[in-house]
Amino acid sequence: MIKKSIFITLQIILMLSIAKTNYGQTQTMGVFVNDTANTYKGYTLFAPKQNTMTYLINNEGQVVHQWTASTFAPGQAVYLLENGNLLRSCMTQGQLGTGGGEGGRIEEYDWNDNLVWSMDYSTSNYMSHHDIKKLPNGNIIMLVVEKKTLAQIEAAGFDTATFQPDVRQKGFFLPDCIIEIQPTYPTGGTVVWEWHTMDHLIQNHDATKLNYGIPSAHPELIDGAGDHRTKPLFWNHMNAIDYNPTFDQIVMSVRGNSELWVIDHSTTTAQSASHAGGIRGKGGDLLYRWGNPQCYGIGNNSNETYFEQHDVEWIKAGCPGAGDLLCFNNGVNRNYSSVDQITPPVDASGNYSIVAGNAFAPTNLTWTYQATPPTSLYAHDISGAQRLPNGNTIICAGPFGDLYEVTAAGQVVWKYKSPVTNTGPLAQYDSIPHNPVRPEELMNSIFRVYKYPKTYSAFTGHDLTPGSVIELGVNSSDLNSSKLQVYPNPFTDFINVINKSGKETYELTNIVGEIIWTGMNIENQEFSTLLPGIYILKVKDKSSIKTVKLIKN
Repeated sequence: MIKKSIFITLQIILMLSIAKTNYGQTQTMGVFVNDTANTYKGYTLFAPKQNTMTYLINNEGQVVHQWTASTFAPGQAVYLLENGNLLRSCMTQGQLGTGGGEGGRIEEYDWNDNLVWSMDYSTSNYMSHHDIKKLPNGNIIMLVVEKKTLAQIEAAGFDTATFQPDVRQKGFFLPDCIIEIQPTYPTGGTVVWEWHTMDHLIQNHDATKLNYGIPSAHPELIDGAGDHRTKPLFWNHMNAIDYNPTFDQIVMSVRGNSELWVIDHSTTTAQSASHAGGIRGKGGDLLYRWGNPQCYGIGNNSNETYFEQHDVEWIKAGCPGAGDLLCFNNGVNRNYSSVDQITPPVDASGNYSIVAGNAFAPTNLTWTYQATPPTSLYAHDISGAQRLPNGNTIICAGPFGDLYEVTAAGQVVWKYKSPVTNTGPLAQYDSIPHNPVRPEELMNSIFRVYKYPKTYSAFTGHDLTPGSVIELGVNSSDLNSSKLQVYPNPFTDFINVINKSGKETYELTNIVGEIIWTGMNIENQEFSTLLPGIYILKVKDKSSIKTVKLIKN
């Protein structure tokens, strides 16, 4: 017994020595959690904010397709169209610097990475930015800033004393508008519809100027004073646009107001500049707004629900909550982020109700996700969320390149950290550098994420054979020189295996050979209750046995 005890002790010392030499590092990127029983079966599209490529990955983090031909970083949104083409906005560093979300160009690539269409939309007077959306008729709507002089905004009734110094220094202001383009392939396009914030103002600052009135009596109009914060050059700071084909309506995320705005797209351009016309008879006035009723003279700080949010979009048909509005609520000045779902007071015809003198409903969220503790998820900037057909929600905590998938009950079933920075993919265990311009942001940041079902028409007839993971040097021990990879190592709660056939069986033992767990679907097994230490994983198939040493943190 003494000899056996000495042997076991020596084995432990030897294994600890090996582990310290080879496995003493902590995973820094890639897939951290993949609960295969509960994740949505699809492919995730993301474009690293600091680089020019776009990736489509499976739940194991393996690349199934990528686009690398563009020479522009995203500016900012990227979408996979139903025909398999990639539609992306581009960062061009145009003449109108907004301080965030610069764009100026749109590109469309086919599945084989050939540029099939492009359009530049950036001059000294206007520039596209942040987000775009392809309409069912093939046209594209996009967010655009337009230059207005100080004289123009003073005439509109703004109190220029409340502007931030950069406005007075530069002598102009950048309100938002929406432009609809009919593309002309292979380059350019025609403006076929537009809507301008400046056409729908109200102000109670100066009765001698335009747009004078009582904001609380006109929630359909936009008060230049907003919630009385000082106004930057990039006033509205819209960062998301979405389209509702059932109602022919557009929603925008207006970060500068901490609100969403809904407008009617059924108008002509002339009607959109007025207060009449279109299916709802209200021209281009706001049909609905939500998030911060102070912006139309109702309530106070306690009524604010959005805090400089991003990515407001309608939950799509076929998903739980379809027709509701989902938003990544960044939580600036609240110090934690959430994903919030609301059910707007809209009837079957797309008309929104409001009680005179009150804020638009609802007063409560239909669903929300917060991390535990809430402050452990605080993405102050960019970011987004999408409801999936199985009821899960995929979330992008943009400044840190973190992607999460959570269930309706708030369980994290998939977690991924982007390994791509301005220099390209990093190696596993490398530290991810901070952005030198924005130290609170990492260089692997992502603007937004979308996940597409495996049955999505874009994939028809295309090869989706999984390749390697993006990160370099994934740690694996492979006795038979196959491509099987086991990670993370060290692990905390879950063990993932990629490049497998699906027919393997697994046996996890401790270092003295006691069997801890056996089975086939190791990704579904949680190991959080295991004591820290060294474990041996045997992966068995018909022709081989592979042994991997693992460390449990």
